[in-house]
Amino acid sequence: MLAICLRATRPKGGAVNMAVINSYEAVIVISLKLGEEGIAETIAKFKDMVSKNGTLENVDEWGKRRLAYEINKETEAYYVLFDFKSEAEFPAEFDRVLMITDGVLRSMIIKKEA
Repeated sequence: MLAICLRATRPKGGAVNMAVINSYEAVIVISLKLGEEGIAETIAKFKDMVSKNGTLENVDEWGKRRLAYEINKETEAYYVLFDFKSEAEFPAEFDRVLMITDGVLRSMIIKKEA
């Protein structure tokens, strides 16, 4: 019986971890049922989350807009656009948090082309 032993080797000088940073846009549609304070707290929560995991470039608050169709029996909502840069793993976590946050009706995160 022949046993083969494989050993992982490192390149000279050790492994180099190069993080890929991408640009993203996220549009978040927030329920007006939260009120002004609730909306402000929700936006602040997401600003902090993005800042901790990447670089927040711009937050554009579009304000109260009419929805194209009813969502959860609501016809109007508060729109916010986030522009940020982060590593490729962060948008999936950000989307997960958006989906489970009360008051967020819809969200979409897209990767900007370089």
